[in-house]
Amino acid sequence: MASKRDYYEVLGVSKTATQDELKKAYRKLAVQFHPDKNPGDHSAEEKFKELGEAYDVLGDEQKRAAYDRYGHAAFAGGMPAGGGGGGFHDPFDVFREVFGGGAGGDIFESFFGGSGRRGGRGGNGPQRGSDLRYGLEITLEEAAKGVEKELEFERLANCKTCKGSGSKSGGGTKQCRTCGGVGQVISARGFFQIQQTCPDCMGTGQTISDPCVDCHGQGRAKDRTRIRLKIPAGIEEGSRLRSSGNGDAGTRGGPSGDLYVVISIKSHDLFEREGADLHCDVPVSYPIAALGGELAVPTLDGKANVRVPGGTQNGATFRLRGQGLKHLDSERKGDLYVHVQIAVPTKLNAEQKEKLQDFAKALGEHNSPLQEGFFERAKRFFT
Repeated sequence: MASKRDYYEVLGVSKTATQDELKKAYRKLAVQFHPDKNPGDHSAEEKFKELGEAYDVLGDEQKRAAYDRYGHAAFAGGMPAGGGGGGFHDPFDVFREVFGGGAGGDIFESFFGGSGRRGGRGGNGPQRGSDLRYGLEITLEEAAKGVEKELEFERLANCKTCKGSGSKSGGGTKQCRTCGGVGQVISARGFFQIQQTCPDCMGTGQTISDPCVDCHGQGRAKDRTRIRLKIPAGIEEGSRLRSSGNGDAGTRGGPSGDLYVVISIKSHDLFEREGADLHCDVPVSYPIAALGGELAVPTLDGKANVRVPGGTQNGATFRLRGQGLKHLDSERKGDLYVHVQIAVPTKLNAEQKEKLQDFAKALGEHNSPLQEGFFERAKRFFT
């Protein structure tokens, strides 16, 4: 019989390695040499067994102390390295220790493609239905004031014919022959045995002897559903609203899932939204910008008047308090920011051009503060 290799050498760590370093080294090598990743490779299978034996000893403080003192002789006399008090009794236990499996769920089975938990039926109890997602587009006005919408969508509902039992008679179930009512089947992968959900009864442990003709024994069937949903004022792009119990129906008496409505808001012809505030570009004629006057601006509630002072420059901004959107879950409202865009005429007749030229001569050069500042900074380019 070939002599055993040093366990520290097997894991590729030093004798001073911490438990965390041991665990990381074992995890990396175990994944590399796992039989599922190396089907038919006897050498990889043997290395995987060797890794498990080495970590079984070094991963236990008491066993590691005995091994450090006596070597492999500490486990002579017919007792394997992994046997005895506190050892791993299941070949999966080493993985559960390393990958964190426990009361919260077996990470090993999900990591390597298995399903369910050992020693039980797994999924044969009531199962909650799936959640559904519905995309709803609304207008900016609807987002500002709130609205109630009727939604129509398709979901899995309890079959009306068999009332969710899946059986034509309402009680025609029998024990699954494939799994013997356990809900799980065991398949061999190399030297491992993996538990998986029974493919015939889908983990229920029961099969339908007289399947319902409408749902084919599933207990659920597609159904068109309509609900009314209130959209609160001030809702934002990407917000999610939950409608409890309007997802897919559960199985075997389990509760229904939920419907999640994701809001998108149509782009607006006039306004751009920024949180609860609105922004709007408003054209202003040159005479009003130069001389001042009243300017009518649009709001979500109609229109409002803004007093434009004489000499208003292009890009000037006016703030209308409380003319934005309502803050969600608050009575406070945002503001409307009006950005001035001076409108330059593009079509002038001869008389208009002549008067405009006379007006320009009367103004003289550099009449605007913007022009004065610009030419003052640009002097060195013109000299």
